[in-house]
Amino acid sequence: MLAEASPDLEIHHFDLESPADLARLTNPELALSPLRGLIILDEIQRMPGLYPVLRVLADRPDLPARFLILGSASPALVEGASESLAGRISFIDVSGFSLSEVGTGHLAERWWRGGFPRAYLARDDKTARQWHEDFFRTFLERDIPQLGISIPATTLRRFWTMVAHYHGQILQLSELARSLGTSEPTARRYLDILCGTYVVRQLPPWFENLKKRQVKAPKVYIRDSGILHALLNIPDAVALESHPKLGASWEGFAIEQILSITGDREAYFWATHGGAELDLLVFHAGERLGFEFKYSEKPSTSKSMHIAASDLGLDHLYVVHPGKHSFPLTETITASTLADLLDLLTPLP
Repeated sequence: MLAEASPDLEIHHFDLESPADLARLTNPELALSPLRGLIILDEIQRMPGLYPVLRVLADRPDLPARFLILGSASPALVEGASESLAGRISFIDVSGFSLSEVGTGHLAERWWRGGFPRAYLARDDKTARQWHEDFFRTFLERDIPQLGISIPATTLRRFWTMVAHYHGQILQLSELARSLGTSEPTARRYLDILCGTYVVRQLPPWFENLKKRQVKAPKVYIRDSGILHALLNIPDAVALESHPKLGASWEGFAIEQILSITGDREAYFWATHGGAELDLLVFHAGERLGFEFKYSEKPSTSKSMHIAASDLGLDHLYVVHPGKHSFPLTETITASTLADLLDLLTPLP
């Protein structure tokens, strides 16, 4: 951990968006081999040729240096990054500002603006929205092509917007493909790109050994709530209150806050063709925890909740709402504010 590092630890930083740093790495093995301590490589996706070099350096017997690799794209998406670092690397997913970081007193602002620092910290909502629009342009016109991906920016923006309209729903990829006028494999490729660059989340379905037909397609979410609102062209927080995607926006926002604590490696949703469903199922700290998300200050239980709790053997089910108070609904179902729930969950070590 960096916090535990010795104060005299040598730290070397390379920003791969800097022409000067790129020049320093013209011969990366020659440049990196003599360095000791911590070597930070920022925006690694701009130089995928570093991966084979890192494998060689990580295999040195005395380990004179450790590497902190930062990037905004999944290694699996970066062209040429197929050299395996298995057994040599640990992954940490870092999102924007979480609600726990900014404080639960800023819930409304964090939900509306999203977690990207420049958007959340903007002087007003108009400036935050302008940042989102600038982000769309640089992301689509600069960042995606730098990954070796040749897709017209307008096409990928249209697809991204279509995904936003499916936010919180079961993914219907064939329908998206028809709407875009393309094939299903092409639509799948577009979706993989958006997921691989951490702007879209696919929440996989959970299968229980039940004599029920269970949904097998994933649900899809725009990971950042501010980006979602910009893609849906919702002008302000007041307009969000009357928008058809209000409940779905709350669901996606709350899911991201929960997963920022529990992690997403054992996170699912569950649904049957008979209508029973659970918005989020997380295996965390030795427990099966279920979550339903209701944009209502007076949430209640439903038949579907009782079925999910019974069929999935949940240790507890939380109905997460935007109200001010948490209260029990049954012995195993609690109506919880998002703030109380985040305080209750045990962070990952």
